[in-house]
Amino acid sequence: MTFALDGAGVVITGAGRGIGAALARRFAREGARLVLADVDSSVDAVASELGATAVVGDAAGEEGVDELIARARAALGEVDMYCANAGVAPMGGPDAPEEDWARTWDVNVMSHVRASRALLPAWLARGRGHFLATVSAAGLLTTLGSASYSVTKHAALAYAEWLLATYKHRGIGVQALCPQGVRTQMLEATGPAGKFLMGDSAISAEQVADDVVAALGGDSFLILPHPEVADYYAARATQNDRWIAGMNKIQRKLDAL
Repeated sequence: MTFALDGAGVVITGAGRGIGAALARRFAREGARLVLADVDSSVDAVASELGATAVVGDAAGEEGVDELIARARAALGEVDMYCANAGVAPMGGPDAPEEDWARTWDVNVMSHVRASRALLPAWLARGRGHFLATVSAAGLLTTLGSASYSVTKHAALAYAEWLLATYKHRGIGVQALCPQGVRTQMLEATGPAGKFLMGDSAISAEQVADDVVAALGGDSFLILPHPEVADYYAARATQNDRWIAGMNKIQRKLDAL
């Protein structure tokens, strides 16, 4: 599953800022040829800085994904790695508007499904291709405050696992990037709750990018910029009632903020 970036054609969604922009800059230093996508023009500046191709538009809907991959193939010849990094995290639980739930499902899960649907035929024909899903630690654990984010990140992890289990023997590499707190606009948007939960342990997007490059040289499915997440994941699986009680204790503290 080892993936070499030098000379590779790479697509990164959500590349205008945060983890996506950090991945773009780090991959460029490794010699990757880049197509960078985001929903707004923030990606233009990053692409200009790196000599990459920018695509502004929806990288989640079926038409938007198909257009992105078509433009990427025109620019790169073929897509060697696809980084499904775009994500949204609206706050709220079952009371959140239907459109928030639908958008979160579309961006955090179906964008991965649609991209892999478009990429897999060519990847399977040539016997290689790499899919990097930005899942977050929420996919392994949970996240308080945003039910739709927690639910869809669990689904994104499950889909990435399914892809690797199904196609690994045919040359398809899949890795799930699962950081905890990262100092990005998304963390800022969570307000006091996010800072309470993850502020002290938050790392830079550049550190995440360094960890991804290191992991591309190995054979691990999970990329854990916060290594302690592996222990939390094990505790959640083996001491589930205790884990939920602990999360509820944190929720009660959040309620008091």
